[in-house]
Amino acid sequence: MVLAGGKGERLMPLTKYRSKPAVPFAAKYRIVDFALSNLVNSGIYSIYCLTQFKSQSLQEHITQGWQFGPALRGRNYFVTVAPAQMWNDERWYEGTADAIYQNLHLVTMFNADYVCIFAADHIYKMDIDQMLQFHVENKADITVAAKRVPVNEASQFGCISASDNSVVDGFVEKPANPPEVKSSRGYSYVSMGNYIFSREILEEAILTDSQDDSSTHDFGRDILPGICGKCKMMAYDFSNNVIPGNDSPYWKDVGTLKAYWDAHMDLLQHPSSLTLFNSQWPVRTVSFSDPPGFTYPAKGMSSSVEGCLRAEASQVLGAVVHRCVLSRHCVINPGSVLEECIIGQGVVIGENCKLRRAIVDAHNVIPSNTVIGYNSDTDSEKFHVDKNSGIVVVPMPKIQLRKNLQIQDNSRFDDEMMFSSF
Repeated sequence: MVLAGGKGERLMPLTKYRSKPAVPFAAKYRIVDFALSNLVNSGIYSIYCLTQFKSQSLQEHITQGWQFGPALRGRNYFVTVAPAQMWNDERWYEGTADAIYQNLHLVTMFNADYVCIFAADHIYKMDIDQMLQFHVENKADITVAAKRVPVNEASQFGCISASDNSVVDGFVEKPANPPEVKSSRGYSYVSMGNYIFSREILEEAILTDSQDDSSTHDFGRDILPGICGKCKMMAYDFSNNVIPGNDSPYWKDVGTLKAYWDAHMDLLQHPSSLTLFNSQWPVRTVSFSDPPGFTYPAKGMSSSVEGCLRAEASQVLGAVVHRCVLSRHCVINPGSVLEECIIGQGVVIGENCKLRRAIVDAHNVIPSNTVIGYNSDTDSEKFHVDKNSGIVVVPMPKIQLRKNLQIQDNSRFDDEMMFSSF
């Protein structure tokens, strides 16, 4: 069960027209591709994606890129979108636990023994089968994927207190004073938002929580703290995970613009802590019939492309592009200089532009001689500037109706209409 319904409010304006799992990542992927790739690479082929907010592009992406062929199609091989179906009453998912509760019939119909509940809004590489084996071998009721982080960063996560044999004896969501790992002072165990439940325990916990009117129906805030000590809960140390192909496990919560930008910059290192070039652990996505990327001198100007990640049909024509991520069908025109930028699908950068530490969302046309990322006051007048990092975001253009009519920001259509390419 992949939790793919998040709003991603801290990633605005990238989530204005799409859900957080549908946000583009690494030139040709979407964030959800990492969770789905981990499951499929781990040999888990029975997958429901629970969607909710602004889910059109996410649903189309999964439909186009995540369907098994006829030879595998069947009861045990599927990736299926499960929107809020309102089986019980007319309401949306009210929390991560409520999303499972509203789809508990899918667990029953499948007759599952174990249920993996994984987040679709993180960038991570993880062999989930190893966590499942840990769960089975320890005869656990619940296993929580846990990562060590410095204590001063832990208060933004659910924190785990565990014994030396990894039995969880405490779970608290976003505490002011996070507990330290007993064997590693200065560090805390934090929940990665990924869980494995034995079916009976999951059903009992979810049904009990659904009847509690004071609950927020969230795994981190309600289910895990409430059940801790009443059953065998284990912490799976993410650092023990082994990725085939001489690779390393990786996890980052890209919930903020800075974290999103940082994860992209991780990709541009060599060697990188997040590599996409591991044939034994591929990150899968939709494939398109696009031409290859193209670099060429133009208007008497040579091109320089260094430390970049480029998708199909990206063009650099007489421009300087250093430490950037270029998405499908973007064009960088002569005389422009880009440094540490993330350029979205279909973006056209005009001539003689200068961009630094900027995220340009899909389908924008940047006029010639534009300067972005060099003066925060000027940038703030035209674009979105992240207060914590100074990163400039050029939002996706407003949706245009026929002729010159435009959907206004306060219109009810603004959040409901979207194009599949978003």
